[in-house]
Amino acid sequence: MKKLLLSLSFCVLLIHCKKNETQALNASLVDIVQEDKVANYSPAAISEKSASVNKNPYLNTNDTISKKIIKNGEMTIQVGDTKKAQNQVNEIVKKNNAYIQKEEFRNTDTDENLNSIIRVPHKNFDALTNSFSDGMGSVLSKNISSNDVTEEYTDVSIKLANKKIYLEKYRDMLKSAATPKDMLEIQENIRELEDEIDISEGRLRFIDDRVNYSTLNLTLYKEKVRSSATSKIGFGSRFGDSFTEGWNSFIAFFLGLTSLWPFFFLIPVVIFFWRKWRNRKKK
Repeated sequence: MKKLLLSLSFCVLLIHCKKNETQALNASLVDIVQEDKVANYSPAAISEKSASVNKNPYLNTNDTISKKIIKNGEMTIQVGDTKKAQNQVNEIVKKNNAYIQKEEFRNTDTDENLNSIIRVPHKNFDALTNSFSDGMGSVLSKNISSNDVTEEYTDVSIKLANKKIYLEKYRDMLKSAATPKDMLEIQENIRELEDEIDISEGRLRFIDDRVNYSTLNLTLYKEKVRSSATSKIGFGSRFGDSFTEGWNSFIAFFLGLTSLWPFFFLIPVVIFFWRKWRNRKKK
């Protein structure tokens, strides 16, 4: 009996010690977080944070943060010859160190449309749009917009630098973890931080790409002149066109009536009941 009591006492003591170790590890994690939060407001920490942020490749800061402006535009130009205008576009694009990201051509009975998505270095954006406006054709529409993303870029960069600091501290704590449970908790925190860091870095790369290369959506539009035999001026050609249009209209009207066939069966039923009701009313 005494041996059993001693064994139970030893087990309780062992469990209590492990519990204290886990609480101590969690307390140390909390202390690090709290210390970082407090240190964020001290002058020394602010200077240190500024130094670490300046080392961040995504944030270029000296005394002031450089502006991050995303510039986009849309243009529609009416041209006389789509092929010739396309060659001019390629020359202008090459001259301004730009490239065509996507090109789509559409040919209908009434017009031709060539739509191009052009990526151009930010500094050459104005020169590119001015080149398209001069001498290529008639500008039907032009829309240029600028979006200042400096605040978002700065916020993401600072948060990214802080997350990397936390990541290093968790990695240091992982080396001194006492139990498998503590190791799993720290590894989970590390995994979450690494995912957040990847997302932040991806967002910064996307903003950098949009800032460094502006986007222009260019549409070349050509209105076609009728070239069929029936387009010649004369009574015969006009009569042929009118006869064809009339026949097409008749077919469309006939098909429209055909689609209403259920109502044709309903009309006699309505008339029958209406007459029956009227005769009853007279009686």
